Amino acid sequence: MSTILDTLITADMLVTQNANRDILTHAAIGIKDGRIAVLGPQKKYGELPATTTLHLGNTLLMPGLINGHTHAAMTFFRGLADDLPLMQWLTQHIFPVEQHLTADIVHLATLLGCAEMTRTGTTAFSDMYLLEQAVCTAVDKTGMKVLAGEAFFTFPSPAYASSDEAFALIEEQIATWKGHPRVRIAITPHAVYTTTPAQVQTCHALARKHGLPLHIHLAETPTETATCLTNFNKRPVAYLHDLGLLDKHTTIAHGVDLTEEELGLLAATGVRIVHNPKSNMKLASGIAPVAGMLRHGMLPGLGTDGAASNNTLNMFGEMTTCALLHKVAENDPTALPASTVLDMATLGSAAALGWEEMGTLATGGPADLIALDLNSPNLEPMYNPVSHLVYAASGHEVTLTMVDGQILYQDGRHLTIDYPLVQQEMRKIKKWVLQKKA
Repeated sequence: MSTILDTLITADMLVTQNANRDILTHAAIGIKDGRIAVLGPQKKYGELPATTTLHLGNTLLMPGLINGHTHAAMTFFRGLADDLPLMQWLTQHIFPVEQHLTADIVHLATLLGCAEMTRTGTTAFSDMYLLEQAVCTAVDKTGMKVLAGEAFFTFPSPAYASSDEAFALIEEQIATWKGHPRVRIAITPHAVYTTTPAQVQTCHALARKHGLPLHIHLAETPTETATCLTNFNKRPVAYLHDLGLLDKHTTIAHGVDLTEEELGLLAATGVRIVHNPKSNMKLASGIAPVAGMLRHGMLPGLGTDGAASNNTLNMFGEMTTCALLHKVAENDPTALPASTVLDMATLGSAAALGWEEMGTLATGGPADLIALDLNSPNLEPMYNPVSHLVYAASGHEVTLTMVDGQILYQDGRHLTIDYPLVQQEMRKIKKWVLQKKA
């Protein structure tokens, strides 16, 4: 290879998540212009010329994890209103404070969320929140990747006073970020209980007009189902189907209260589902029928939801919870093996974002990768690396997080975020929240 690489990385182990799920030992990855130029054995590629060379030794390289559904800026709510059911949590604690949000608060809280995610091995995420322009600006600064959507509600938000203003704002965001390599826009009606049929259809039309994904909370709780039956005489899945929203460009978050027939319909229409086990458990929303999704040929994505209802944005913790929860739910220790859960957190979430080139390490693909220190006591001895990633790793073994060839986090240092400043500003935001809540 005559071209000088930008970065050459060698490590003792590499989990590719490619079509064959190849796991390499004594591997090397060469990066040029943000893409993987070469990938293979150290003995073949380990001495290639590069501007920067990282010989990481007893380290595992793998694709960056992808958070398929979250509200990154809700870090400022972390621990504020715990141990409550969903609707009480939302209507009495979250929505009232959110009415007073500012773009500065959203920006800073998103930076905190990005710091947590890059520290624990997440390189991309799907975000739905308010004042989403501030989210996009923050993510652009951090170097992460995001599919971002302005949450659309029937009632006014801090970002808009009416539906017309909301759709004008979303059109502006689409124009602002069109063609950006790391920031993409989605259309995100919040839920069936916070929108009207006409508004949901307008959201869908807007998504089709611009060729964008649509992301919505759906079938999160039996209470949501009961409300939908009362208001529209239909369960949530049938309601969206009759409005024409179920297709391969639509992703639903949660999918907890689903019947077998509804699973079949979602599979047939190509809808993507993102599972959020820790949030669903904490809010006692129920257990999503992930085994049923798999039986119907669907690979769900995996997400943390927001830090207000989780309370972390750590995808390693989410993988562990997911694998263990469904063994109990199915009364079957073979249900949801580690390899399937890792697929959910990489390939499944990439598909849920409509960003299929992510979630794998392959020649020509994006250099979105993380490195874990295999010297960590909880990762010794190493029999099965995929097992360790799901059942043993905490996320704090991550020593390197890279997106498009740029290092965002390395050995305890955030390289694109002024983390001490973010900490300082979050203390001010905490005082603000307590004043508004009072």
